[in-house]
Amino acid sequence: MLSDDLRDLYQQVILDHSRNPRNSGELPPPCLHAHGDNPSCGDEIDVWVRLSDQGAIEDLKFTGQGCAISQASASMMTQKIKGKSKDEAAAVREDFRRVVMGDGAPANEDALGELILLEGVQKFPQRVKCAMLAWRALEQALEGK
Repeated sequence: MLSDDLRDLYQQVILDHSRNPRNSGELPPPCLHAHGDNPSCGDEIDVWVRLSDQGAIEDLKFTGQGCAISQASASMMTQKIKGKSKDEAAAVREDFRRVVMGDGAPANEDALGELILLEGVQKFPQRVKCAMLAWRALEQALEGK
């Protein structure tokens, strides 16, 4: 069970990222792009990714509409993933998935940073989809789908 202090921090971080999203906007071509939506609640996220010549995620932006969790997760994702290789991004995504789904301990909890604060969504299955929406769009963009 979340302590009152952790619950307050969770709410503050989620609200801050949803009200003041980091890396919001579109990237001009050439870049990778994917659209994700959650038909059950209406959340939508578009993700744009620019890769460096070495294949690292040089820039990452998103636009979208939806609940505070989907928007905050997207904002937090862009901060955490920018500058990482595709493999590093995939590892963070998998650790994040494990945390929000309650599917075991992450391989590298320290790499998640403040993303760990979204752990509480595992108690609300509909919110797991919201938290994972931007991450699924990022995965699709990197796969070129």
